[in-house]
Amino acid sequence: MPQILVDHSAALDFDRAGLAAALHRAITEVIDTPVTDCKTLFRPAALHHVGDGTSGEAAVLVEVKILAGRSTAQRAALTDRVLAALRDRLAEPAVIGVQVTELDRDTYRFVHHPGH
Repeated sequence: MPQILVDHSAALDFDRAGLAAALHRAITEVIDTPVTDCKTLFRPAALHHVGDGTSGEAAVLVEVKILAGRSTAQRAALTDRVLAALRDRLAEPAVIGVQVTELDRDTYRFVHHPGH
């Protein structure tokens, strides 16, 4: 069920497949879920602005959505692992934000739609 949303500066050059694999591995190790349940979307942003715009830094904002019920320690460990995976893969200056959020088990739904 984990959903990983990676918003990033469009021109940022990094190994997306390698990052997704590292994030999926970290999630399975921290919250004990099968890798087949992990889904990652990379969303390049055509425009970004950091601070007053003079730093030239790229931006990467990651949200990891997991079902509610994990401990604060587990969520913090996952945040740290995501941050480390990003640092390992980014060669240029960037600001990085990582947040692990919880989805309500009673209202969240996920299906595999077969199409028409």
